[in-house]
This record gives sequence, C-alpha cells and structure tokens, in this order.
Amino acid sequence: MTLLRTTRPEAGAPAAPLVARRRTWRDAARRDWQLYSLAVLPLLFFVVFRYLPMLGNVIAFRRYSPGGQLFGEYWVGLRYFKMFLEDPSFWQVFTNTLIIGGLTLLFCFPLPIVLALLLNEVRTRWLKGFVQTISYLPHFLSIVVVAGVVLQTVSVDGVVNQGLHAVGHDTIAFIQEPGWFRTIYVSSEVWQTVGWGTILYLAALTTIDDDLYLAARVDGANRWRQTWHVTLPGIRPTMMTLLVLNIGTFLAVGFEKILLLANPLTYPTADVISTYLYRVGIVSGSFSYAAAIGLFESVIGLAMVLGANRLSRRLVGASLW
Repeated sequence: MTLLRTTRPEAGAPAAPLVARRRTWRDAARRDWQLYSLAVLPLLFFVVFRYLPMLGNVIAFRRYSPGGQLFGEYWVGLRYFKMFLEDPSFWQVFTNTLIIGGLTLLFCFPLPIVLALLLNEVRTRWLKGFVQTISYLPHFLSIVVVAGVVLQTVSVDGVVNQGLHAVGHDTIAFIQEPGWFRTIYVSSEVWQTVGWGTILYLAALTTIDDDLYLAARVDGANRWRQTWHVTLPGIRPTMMTLLVLNIGTFLAVGFEKILLLANPLTYPTADVISTYLYRVGIVSGSFSYAAAIGLFESVIGLAMVLGANRLSRRLVGASLW
C-alpha cells in the first residue's frame, strides 16, 4: 500500500507531479498501534504455551530422568524411535487411532453440512431456531458431563438396555465389550459436535447470491439441482478449509473422552496414541519415550495437513495457504 503526498503549486507555476512514498511497517504501526496492541496477548499466549514447549522435544533424542537436567542427561539418538517402532502395543494403538479418527472424520465432517442444508430450507423461523438451539446445546456441556451421560445411557440398567429388554432382547454390557466402544464414541462425538459445526456452513450459505438460484429456476432446476449446482459450490471453500483442519487433527482424537469412557476391558479397540502416551509418559514416567511417540505423531499430522492442503488447492482451488 502506498501513500500519495502532494504539494500545492504556487500561483502561475506548473502543477507538480504526484510523488509516491511507500509506507513502511513503522508508519503502519505508528498509525494503527491500537489495533496491533490487540494482538500482543494472543502472540504471547502462542509463544509461551505453543512454541516454547517445542524445545522439550529434544528429550525424544536424549535420556531424561525426572528431577534431572531439563533437557536430558545424555544423547541417545533414535533409540526411543526404534523402541516404539518395534513395540507391538504401539502399532495396536496406532491402528485404533487411525480407525477411530477415520470414523470420526467420516461421520462428523459431512453431517454438519447436511444439517446446515436442511436448516437452510426451513422457512418457519421459530422451528429453525428451536432445532438450532437443541443441536447446539451438547457442545457447551463439559466432557465429563458428556461421558457421564453416555456411560449412564449404555450401562446395564441404562435406557438402551431397558429398551432392548422391553422388546425381548438380552442385556448387553456395552461398556465392557470392546466391539461396541467405537460405535459409542463416534455416536457421542456426532451428538456433541454436529450442531455446533453447522454455524460456519450457515454463515457461508448467507453469502450465496440469490440471483444464482433465480437463474437456476429459470433454467428448470429443481431444489435438488439447485443444491447440487449452486449451494454446494457456494460453500465449497468453507468445506475444504474445515476438511483440511479436521485432517490436521486426525490422529489427535479426543483424549479426555476416550480416557473417561474406556477401561482395561476395552483397550483392544479403545486405546489410542494419546491415552497410550498418558500411561507410558505420565503414569510410568517414561518421558523420553512418550516424547518420541508424540513427535512421530506430530510429524505425521503435519504431513497430512500439507498433503491435504496441496490436494485441495489442485482439485478445487481453495486452500488454507
């Protein structure tokens, strides 16, 4: 951005040419310092709680003992990486993480889009507001409350088993059976997040030009054709941005909820990287081993984000950067 400085010519003198002067960052900071000051606290937060802790990743390559030196006692190289690559239990939790993350992405990403499209077709204002309020409420509940509700619902004497007993079915111990854990977790995640996820899509729907719908109706398009050829392309940049962000958290499935819902009986299908790190890193005190696994997970997550962003830019022309 450039600023134009002009001088008033003297009477009878020819008009002086416009002289352009490039604005420097000092000029911008001096002029809009109030706005820049608002970014100080967020920047400090990210520096203190996001970037400085990255220095601790060095203990993934060093032998660290609690109470010893801050960055480890001595250098061990890739020893801890070899340990978890050769550990069968790690690959079990890695597989569980991929499956649970994939199921969560499969259901929790498209369902907010479907719900937003359905709400966009509702013309009764009070009904639309009622459905939105009901779908938003679970997002504001604590993870502990959500886990408690889920455990009470699927317990032996819970609502689900009472319904099964009413139709003559035997009681199922959902909490103790590994085969049911993924269904319980993904269902609770859908219930808690789908309503809140519609907010961005509803906002994106308001930016679509009504003339496009009018032109589609003139061409004979029904409601389904209008949705497919006008609505979905209109919210496609928002969809791809959220998809890339969801892929970035693909491996970081909900630690708190899984820790609260799982038990040793369901570990074969419930144990994920985050809960495994909690046991071997915090409970067992193997901080260097846990740091190596966490660094490995972060590198994979970064590669997935970069790949998804590049693929999105090539396919639909929308990306995060």
